[in-house]
Amino acid sequence: MISVVIATHESERLLVPTLAALVPGAMTGLVSEVVVIDAGSSDDTEQVADIAGCRFIRSEATLGARLRQAAASTRTPWLMFLRPGCVPEPGWIEAAERFMEATSRLEGAARAAVFRPPGAADLMRPGLSEVLALLRVMVGGGARPEQGLLIARRFYDALGGHPDCPAPEAAVLRQLGRRRITMLSAGARITS
Repeated sequence: MISVVIATHESERLLVPTLAALVPGAMTGLVSEVVVIDAGSSDDTEQVADIAGCRFIRSEATLGARLRQAAASTRTPWLMFLRPGCVPEPGWIEAAERFMEATSRLEGAARAAVFRPPGAADLMRPGLSEVLALLRVMVGGGARPEQGLLIARRFYDALGGHPDCPAPEAAVLRQLGRRRITMLSAGARITS
């Protein structure tokens, strides 16, 4: 159902925890494939992707063009864009499935989703952390590329994909706007 796209460059170390977090999704059948599109790394990024069973594409194109190229190479109805080092936390499979089901029921609904960002409130009650994260997004400036992006292929194509600009991931999130972005109940932590 979902093709995961990860754009890399010298990302060997960051790629490992991201791919490990996707294994449960592959085991349930939610994640159909992972495409790693690389900008010519000289480290072991390709070997990490190969060992994990990912499809590896090498491209010297701009980041926006690489993301569009990887998305175009897939055939699933849903796309998930993750940065290397973005690690979806437990519960992400159910959260993604709920979002996809709800969006599919609203035929033609132009919506996308991002993972809830981690914060100090995660140490408190989970409900409070979700409320605080939602407030940050509403008041503070919206979703960030580190939170990933889950989007229906049809909607992604209608948007024109990632643009060719200095920050294509942020540009797509701005183009979507706050009203068309849902925050998943599951978070994602960023490893460095």
